[in-house]
Amino acid sequence: MDQATTTTTPLLSTPWRHRLPLKTSLSSELSGAVGDLGTYIPIVLTLTLVSHLDLGTTLIFTSLYNIATGLLFDIPMPVQPMKSIAAVAVAESSSGHLTVPQIAAAGLSTSIVLLFLGSTGLMSFLYRFLPLPVVRGVQLSQGLSFAFTAIKYIRYNQDLVTSKSGTPRSLLGFDGLVVALVSLLFLILTTGAGDHHDDNQGDHENQTLRARDDDDDCRQPRSRREYTRLKFLSSIPSALIVFLVGLFLCFLRDPSVFKDLKFGPSKISVLKITWEDWKIGFVRAAIPQIPLSILNSVIAVCKLSGDLFPDREASAMKVSVSVAVMNFVGCWFGAMPVCHGAGGLAGQYRFGGRSGLSVVFLGIGKLVLGLVFGNSFGMILGQFPIGILGVLLLFAGIELAMACRDMNTKEESFVMLVCAAVSLTGSSAALGFGCGILLFLLLKLRQKVDCCGNGFLRSNKPKSSVDGETNSIIP
Repeated sequence: MDQATTTTTPLLSTPWRHRLPLKTSLSSELSGAVGDLGTYIPIVLTLTLVSHLDLGTTLIFTSLYNIATGLLFDIPMPVQPMKSIAAVAVAESSSGHLTVPQIAAAGLSTSIVLLFLGSTGLMSFLYRFLPLPVVRGVQLSQGLSFAFTAIKYIRYNQDLVTSKSGTPRSLLGFDGLVVALVSLLFLILTTGAGDHHDDNQGDHENQTLRARDDDDDCRQPRSRREYTRLKFLSSIPSALIVFLVGLFLCFLRDPSVFKDLKFGPSKISVLKITWEDWKIGFVRAAIPQIPLSILNSVIAVCKLSGDLFPDREASAMKVSVSVAVMNFVGCWFGAMPVCHGAGGLAGQYRFGGRSGLSVVFLGIGKLVLGLVFGNSFGMILGQFPIGILGVLLLFAGIELAMACRDMNTKEESFVMLVCAAVSLTGSSAALGFGCGILLFLLLKLRQKVDCCGNGFLRSNKPKSSVDGETNSIIP
């Protein structure tokens, strides 16, 4: 673990071009860049419409976060909205929606806790000693939650302001069921189950083919053709194509968005956060966000990074501090509170992201949009087909859930499934995590009791003459 940690984040003194070697094809990195937009766009758009968050400011700051994390971690480390804060901000309550200063206060409060845990080593301690089945349960619940939400996006019309599903989606139209299903089929045909066929795999395949006996010669051409076909399909930037088609459909759905576009970045100013904003933001939004950030934004992300990139596993300390620093920079200017999410990492990996270049490309795209269109870009995103976002989110959720397939024993699977079930039904990762820890400890205690009980019975069982005779007869 310590050895992996020491090689996680390259030193800042290393030239950037050496920190971002191309791990796969350029088209795959470009496709992976948009793999997390299925969660990013709906949340950001909702905060823009309901809480009047400045989209241009958020695009600029999150673009800088993407570029920085891509250079530092050298994996497609995502930058995602803090979901609990966003959910509380747009939820109807007696005191109304959260204001932008209150949202910023919630993000800063959460970041203070993460900075403390990361800088003191407590986050690394938690990551090192937390039971793997419990972590897998959190990942499974988050992945299935994404998948369930994605199915709703695909099947039903969505009201992002109220976060509720409406009538069944019509079959035809620019945001119809046909558009979503065609996108889904295209992504399945090009990416399959998520296996990536790169050049290293090609070399291994060729060596395997050359090592076969002459009796298998009739099978070799077919295998080579199959590999070549799969490699070609994997090289297609499928997620990027689907996303660009969605942008094109935005203008077809409402051509008047051209008139509403305004060129130039948003005016950036420092927020005035009052003591009342701090109190409301912490109590209503930060308290439910803190456990989610610890579990999903740090621990689950680090574990997933180790699964996907064994030689570049992210450090819990560095991920925790990274989340804190990002929000200390951007929240004071009204940018959306962000974190690193396991679902975003799974989505970017699923569509081809294998290095920091993937999120660097995404950051450059956000920066251009933020500087050119500013807050008016929300007019375009408001027309983006929700069904296509659902398709992207579905693949991200399934990829995250599939990381849990390494639970080999019935006991591990039992703990994982109970943790996931409680998290899903209780809508709280913290509740599921607590139940998972308690269940894990009870099972371990049961094993101790069984061992002690068996040892006690064996040590106090008197030896009879029959036993002695039997032992003397049996060699």
